[in-house]
Amino acid sequence: MYVCSCFGITEKQVKEHADAGACTPRQIASACKAGTDCGGCVRAIQAVLGRGTCPRRELLDRKRTPGTAADTTTEAAPGTAPGIAPGIAPGVAPGIPLPDAA
Repeated sequence: MYVCSCFGITEKQVKEHADAGACTPRQIASACKAGTDCGGCVRAIQAVLGRGTCPRRELLDRKRTPGTAADTTTEAAPGTAPGIAPGIAPGVAPGIPLPDAA
């Protein structure tokens, strides 16, 4: 069955690319152009890919899960809030003076 009628890509071809390591519709598009013309087949490609055992996807899922080893490697510097670069106060743009307190 055709998944991408624009480029004549079949479900079998998408599965072959997935077996070769393509885990996302974007990676499938890089391999065979499916999904790059009208975009109507992107959901069908997602359905073919499903939530299979993709090593890259498993790594991403581990990074998103709180309490895993991958989650503890990105700690904020001491004295800063998570996601805030050291030396920059939240809500303050560099180079803009703060108003004096009355």
